Amino acid sequence: MDRIYIKKLEFFAKHGVFPEENVLGQKFVISAVLHTDVREAGKTDDLTKSIHYGEVSQMMKDYLESHTFCLLERAVETLAKKMLLEIPGLMEVELELEKPWAPIGLHLETVSVAIRRKWHTVYIALGSNMGDRERYLQTAVESIGKKEGCQVEKVSSFVRTAPYGGVEQEDFLNGCMQIRTLLTPRELLEFLQEIEKQAGRERKIHWGPRTLDLDIIFYDREVIEEEDLQIPHVEMQKRDFVLIPLREIAPFLRHPITGKTVGEMAEELVQRYVM
Repeated sequence: MDRIYIKKLEFFAKHGVFPEENVLGQKFVISAVLHTDVREAGKTDDLTKSIHYGEVSQMMKDYLESHTFCLLERAVETLAKKMLLEIPGLMEVELELEKPWAPIGLHLETVSVAIRRKWHTVYIALGSNMGDRERYLQTAVESIGKKEGCQVEKVSSFVRTAPYGGVEQEDFLNGCMQIRTLLTPRELLEFLQEIEKQAGRERKIHWGPRTLDLDIIFYDREVIEEEDLQIPHVEMQKRDFVLIPLREIAPFLRHPITGKTVGEMAEELVQRYVM
């Protein structure tokens, strides 16, 4: 990914934990690294094919001067989110906000907070086998698309599949979707569980019937192993109701641990059933 640097932009603002800082204000300094693709701009000499660093500099200055935050952490977090949501072509941003001569009773040149935020590519499996199954899945897709910091990029066809896990119940309707999100894996998990709850999901029987089931299958190429969050999903390679719709939208996506593509895993599962 290409980068555009904005270094040591000075501005006057009113950020700090002390009341007088919020009234009197002081000088701050911000630096940014904008991750984007400048290939077309380099080929055409057309500024519209890149990110206008002058406009971005003015955006950062205006935002930080027009808002007041107690913490530098809050200032850069909200600014990074605004930039990623509003600047076309910006895939990732690094920000460092400096506060020269911070009032801590000691002599120091500056303190600063630096963060790195980006758009993440995530694949989510959807399933339902109660009530109006298609409506539950469509509502979930719509809810995810309406969430700030989430953008739906692809949705597979919905396929009818037999229940998994040995519990006698109705057939499922399943699908997969690809999204871009600014949410962390934990934040995304909590958001998906809230959507399930709104759909009346009850977790009474393991692998039992459900109005809505939303599982994170892949989150970039991250590997997460926590008690209530495993990414990639630990059962995905065994589940045709995940692999078949996922193959429709991402056949060449590779598993970060096994290195196999979704298409390869789906074919292996089909062969296993045949044998």
